[in-house]
Amino acid sequence: MDDRLRLVQWLSPAFPIGGFAYSQGLEEPMATGLVPDAAGVEQWVRDVLRLGTPRLDAVVVARTRAGDDPQGLADLLHAMASSAERAVELMEQGRAFATLIAGIHGTAPAIWPYPVAVGLATRALRVSTPEVLSLLLHGAAAQLVSAATRFLPLGQTEAQAILTRLAPLIPELAHEAAALSVDEVTTFTPGADMAAMRHETLEVRIFRT
Repeated sequence: MDDRLRLVQWLSPAFPIGGFAYSQGLEEPMATGLVPDAAGVEQWVRDVLRLGTPRLDAVVVARTRAGDDPQGLADLLHAMASSAERAVELMEQGRAFATLIAGIHGTAPAIWPYPVAVGLATRALRVSTPEVLSLLLHGAAAQLVSAATRFLPLGQTEAQAILTRLAPLIPELAHEAAALSVDEVTTFTPGADMAAMRHETLEVRIFRT
């Protein structure tokens, strides 16, 4: 039970690694009207979870927990980063997460991209990998929905309803990601990737990505 509570704490959107400052490119389609409402947000988040960077992150966490080489996994994340902002987010959140975990345990932080840092930190926890990935993916969904709540006329009730409807999908994706090898991982969200690239030159920005 203690390990499960630690996991919930570390992967909660409330864990202070600055996740509230990032939209993973979602700000751009919201600003241009491509994602104007709750239905658009839900479809965007659903597609990104199934085919985008959260899927890659989940596989990397799983492979790190399984003992794969952290440096090789970090190199993979950097190679597959679709934009400069994605690369920054990986390292900034990874640095914040590692620093907090090291501070909690009184050790020196080792700086890795966020999914690698999560995988290393959770290796010793007596919880299953699908459970770790479920909370990771739920946190990714909550981060995007939170960004939409602050940007659009999207109320808290609508936001929570979106997360509730996404809930059955998340364990399914977690089990799938836990079973994949690095050679099997793919992403295919060209619209989200291009939005992340365009966000870098968006004239007015609320979020860092």
